[in-house]
Order: sequence, then C-alpha cells, then structure tokens
Amino acid sequence: MRIPYKTLMLIGMNPTGDLAGLTAYTSRRAGTVWFPKSPPLTPATPWQLIQRNRFRTIAWAWQAKTPQQRDDWLEACRRARLILNGYQLWIWWQHTRDRASLATIERISGISLLQ
Repeated sequence: MRIPYKTLMLIGMNPTGDLAGLTAYTSRRAGTVWFPKSPPLTPATPWQLIQRNRFRTIAWAWQAKTPQQRDDWLEACRRARLILNGYQLWIWWQHTRDRASLATIERISGISLLQ
C-alpha cells in the first residue's frame, strides 16, 4: 500500500517502523511504503541480546527517577540548546559516561544532573 508523501505531510504524519502486522518506511520515490512485517530469519545474537537488555535497564532507571529529576534533564537540554530531549540525554549518558561533556552541559544549563 502506498500513501503519497504530500498527503501524509498535509495531515502531519510520516509513519515509519512497525505497527500491528505491518512495517512502514519512507521512500523519496514512492512516499510511505507499507508491507507485511517479516519475521527475522535468524535468532538474535548474544551481542544483540546484551544491547537490548542494556536499553531495557536504562529505560527502567529513567522510570525510577522522580518527575523532578526527569524535568531537570529536559530543562538542561533546553537551556543548553541541545537537539535532544531529557530521555535521549539520559541514554547518551548511560552509554558513554562522558563526565567532561556532561559537566559542560551542567555548567551551561546551571542544573546539576547527577545528584
């Protein structure tokens, strides 16, 4: 099924990814293309499972934060004019642990993120 790009932009949508039993992607030539979701041909590798568990743990840690702490991460992104939201910055921090960069964001925003 093909939906023209201009039609989707008119209603403010550009769906991509999986939805129910369908997968959607955007093609410059064909607009949004929908096709039946294909199951993986091989099981996940151990490395894929490790990464999925890592993201799951990061998400749980984010949910364990208080609403005020989550708001602080969001506000720090806004004040530092980052093209991220608070959750994306949290994911970056959990993956990199780059204390120098986070200290710069804290200094620019005036918000202490690691308490």
